[in-house]
Amino acid sequence: MYRMKIIFLIFFTLLFFVSCNLEKKQVNYIGKELSEMNDRLCKSWNTWNTRSVLSHVLLPECFAINLALKDQSGNVLEETLIGRDHFGSKERVIAGPHAYDGSYTELEVEWHNIKLRVQSAALKNELFLLISPLKSMPRDTLVIEPRVLWDRKAEIKIDQNVIIGQTQSSTIKVYINENKPTTTSNSLHVALDKKIAISAGMRKSQEEIEDIIKKAKVKFESERLKYSKSPEVFDAMQTVLAWTTIFDPNNNRVINPVSRTFSNDWVLFGWDTYFAAYMLSLDNKDLAYANAIAITKEITSRGFIPNNTQHGHKSEDRTEPQVGSIVVREIYKKYQEKWFLQEVYNELLSWNRWRAANRDIDGYLVHGTDPYDYGNSKSRSATESGKMKAAKWESGMDNSPMWDDAVFDTTSHRMLLADVGLMSLYIADCRSLSEIADILGKTDESKELTGRAEKYANKLQTLWDDQFGLYLNKDLVTGQFSYRLSPTLFYPLLAKVPDQDQASRMIKEHFYNADEFWGDYIMPSIARNDKGYSDNHYWRGRIWAPLNFLVYLGMRNYDLPDAKKDLVEKSKNLLLKTWLEERHVCENYHADNGRGGEAETWSDAFYNWGALLGFIDLIEKGYVPSPQLPLKDLK
Repeated sequence: MYRMKIIFLIFFTLLFFVSCNLEKKQVNYIGKELSEMNDRLCKSWNTWNTRSVLSHVLLPECFAINLALKDQSGNVLEETLIGRDHFGSKERVIAGPHAYDGSYTELEVEWHNIKLRVQSAALKNELFLLISPLKSMPRDTLVIEPRVLWDRKAEIKIDQNVIIGQTQSSTIKVYINENKPTTTSNSLHVALDKKIAISAGMRKSQEEIEDIIKKAKVKFESERLKYSKSPEVFDAMQTVLAWTTIFDPNNNRVINPVSRTFSNDWVLFGWDTYFAAYMLSLDNKDLAYANAIAITKEITSRGFIPNNTQHGHKSEDRTEPQVGSIVVREIYKKYQEKWFLQEVYNELLSWNRWRAANRDIDGYLVHGTDPYDYGNSKSRSATESGKMKAAKWESGMDNSPMWDDAVFDTTSHRMLLADVGLMSLYIADCRSLSEIADILGKTDESKELTGRAEKYANKLQTLWDDQFGLYLNKDLVTGQFSYRLSPTLFYPLLAKVPDQDQASRMIKEHFYNADEFWGDYIMPSIARNDKGYSDNHYWRGRIWAPLNFLVYLGMRNYDLPDAKKDLVEKSKNLLLKTWLEERHVCENYHADNGRGGEAETWSDAFYNWGALLGFIDLIEKGYVPSPQLPLKDLK
């Protein structure tokens, strides 16, 4: 009997221990909202194929009509992308309107002696295309290639001017309004001597197709009138986001990579994708949710959101700047759907805890890279994991002069530089996530996050140089401040750490200092008087939209009306300079002349986070909820 009592006592003790631990374990939200949203997004005709903006694809069948160009010499342009003319490619694309849902698109393509306009309208499962030659030579042709993409199964037949696609679920008929096209076993060739009309679904005449497309364009343009206070800015932002909306066949989802030219099948970067989600929240809830959830669900086994992720690869050694909770908080303000918070909360909390546990040196946050075995991969991650270069990548500002003098500890694999920007973003992340925890009723975790924010806020104050009037990075080897100045040193405004007097000094002595950050075009990624500024290469002196954007959010926390106004206006004007001239939204910009998209400086010409320069203006005009509004005050 005594033995049986002991056994029962042990059993119930173990049961109590297990049940307590199960209560502590984070349980992921399981609901139908995400799958329903995915179903809404992954359907109909659109430019889903990341490899070409002239590929119109029907989802979920993955049936595509690819448009290619063939010149009189027999050269063929199989795939077309926006912005590649700056990278030595021969095609030049002018990005026109693009509805997110593909209901209307328009662009112009110029290649060799061919120039044409391509317009489309999609209605339910019907597609209408109108190709209008603007310039061509005899024997220049349009090549129409029906395809089934991404290893899906279907049978395709070409019968004179009709294409028949038989998938497992449907029959798709495509009609070309040309009586005698030249056909091959897998394509049709039509002379570019007149307009070409194509319809998928119901057969339509050219006149009917032109009318359908005209009405689709009018409807699209009418919906934009609600942004009449900043029409050109909205046009730039919405256009670059819509043209970078693609389908990820590996995960059956719709996402927005920063640029098609960066993608093979698909690729997501950390803070880039969160910023895209925030911009999309202005006018497309589903895409905003989809992108924020997609990058958050890419969390690594170690518990952080990766620097980048793509098919077959994920940066398991490093993360990127902590903006996820900030963005999720702002998206929630707009739509106030709790399931969205529930989908991402556990991962955001894991990331927050991971940073403090793995990137803290004596209370300061630093950048680093954890050695990771990437197997047989020949990726940059595999060759640089555990080294200084990968730690720089974790900063998101890869070759910034801020890192030139920093020491890298080859034992801990940490950069021995207390980083003002990193600590500021982390404090803001803690506070944003604490508010989210309160909404979800997670009181203990909210207190945990608030406590962590206060801890690092107190430590950040030790990086204030009162004589210089700015927060400064600190060399953790020598204990000396670093005077390699970048816009990240204004991020304490975002963390609400300075008092008003400190904030005013930062602006007066440094923001408006023409030797540092002030000028016709602002803000350079390193001070103008830094020896690295003249390099004008990537993060060495060029203007980057995310830096302006985060500084702007910080300015909103203080009484800095003139500085805020100047940053808004100069950022907007910088965006519109290249947009109005070339219809480009650039990855980064020259800080002396405002140009963007130059290949030699590593500036992609059609990169959606460049639109953050204009999103500042849209926030300022009240098109999204105020970033200062606490979640508890939502109505």
